[in-house]
Amino acid sequence: MDRRGGITQTDLEYMLHDEDAEPMALPFPLLEKITDYFSDELIIGRGGCAVVYKAILDNGVLAVKRLPNTYMYEEQFHREVECLMKVKHKNIVRFLGYCADTQGNMGSYNGKMVMADVQQRLLCFEYLPRGSLDHYITDSSGGLEWVKRFQVIKGICEGLNYLHQNNIMHLDLKPGNILLDEDMMPKITDFGLSRCFEEDQTRVITKNVGGTLGYLAPEFHEGEITHKFDVYSLGVIIMEMLTGKKRCESIADVRESWSYKSDILWWDQIRVCAEIGIECTDLKPANRPESMKHIIDRLLSTECSTHVIPVGGPNKLLVLPKAAIVWCCDA
Repeated sequence: MDRRGGITQTDLEYMLHDEDAEPMALPFPLLEKITDYFSDELIIGRGGCAVVYKAILDNGVLAVKRLPNTYMYEEQFHREVECLMKVKHKNIVRFLGYCADTQGNMGSYNGKMVMADVQQRLLCFEYLPRGSLDHYITDSSGGLEWVKRFQVIKGICEGLNYLHQNNIMHLDLKPGNILLDEDMMPKITDFGLSRCFEEDQTRVITKNVGGTLGYLAPEFHEGEITHKFDVYSLGVIIMEMLTGKKRCESIADVRESWSYKSDILWWDQIRVCAEIGIECTDLKPANRPESMKHIIDRLLSTECSTHVIPVGGPNKLLVLPKAAIVWCCDA
């Protein structure tokens, strides 16, 4: 730290390589410096009204998310910091710190010079070089072999299970909010819409349900939030991972996507993932899997099974309930 007790760039560089380091308040001038004063050339992403910058250190790279300088984003900022300060898991993006500075700037207003408060609200994360899952999910963008897809599905499930065990509902789970490291390990990010439940709380009724259409559970119309909300979003992602398409037209797309690929040794895993995806996207929350642990156990069971293709090939193996065909029309 410097003589005034603030975090220095050296401190931040040390934190980057210390997995046990706790997130800390970071000074705005430091974040300005490492992003080259928020240079447009260092922009690596945009989400909502926030902008994400690559931050350059002497011994590594960080990602800095900058929210707009308006009071309307104050609740989102506090909610995200509250959730991020509580989590530490291999499938959750690592949070290094935040900036909540308010500065007085002189400016002209109605012909007079006045002092106005300018809020600076920023979040600092580990940098993940492969970007978000939505860049890899479709076959047209290169796609992923099945082993990698299964690794991603399982990692998302493990990250979501950790959140739910800690009474955190993400509420905006989608491929764009899942980042990938060098080894294609998925890490859930963007907690701006998340809710932290009390220890014995199981649901919340609210008029302010955000999220992304196509991934929102049907019950968002009623403003009811439970852990099944995230389970639905997970199901949509799993079906996209299975078909390589942004929107599944029918369960036949799953068969079509894998019928002519070399991943035929993994048909049992593909079948189980398809079943899970369909169950997760049931229109009725009560019919979705009861917990993320239950889903993970089913995924793990396929890693121990013998990968034998049944007589009749994939068409025989991927026979799912009629409800599977209904999903695509209601997601």
